[in-house]
Amino acid sequence: MSQLQRIQETREALIDALAERNWDAIGQLDSACRVCVESVLDEAPVDEAVLRENLEGLLVVYRMLLEAATDERQLLVEQMSQINQAKNASKVYHLFR
Repeated sequence: MSQLQRIQETREALIDALAERNWDAIGQLDSACRVCVESVLDEAPVDEAVLRENLEGLLVVYRMLLEAATDERQLLVEQMSQINQAKNASKVYHLFR
């Protein structure tokens, strides 16, 4: 299998993992993707148009991943804020109990 095919397969797997919000799989696929991209850039020149198309497609997926990760982080911040508010309310309740 060529490195370009690996990049395509990894891109598709990243999309699937993102749809499932499987962050462990995304981390593993990210590492594999980095190796594939480094390999393809180290190899003898391939069809530049095909390479560009593959890398641009990969860039789109990484933008989607970045957006999803940012959304997840914001959700966690909001949840932590709610937890802290509940803790503070509980402390106040216990003071006046």
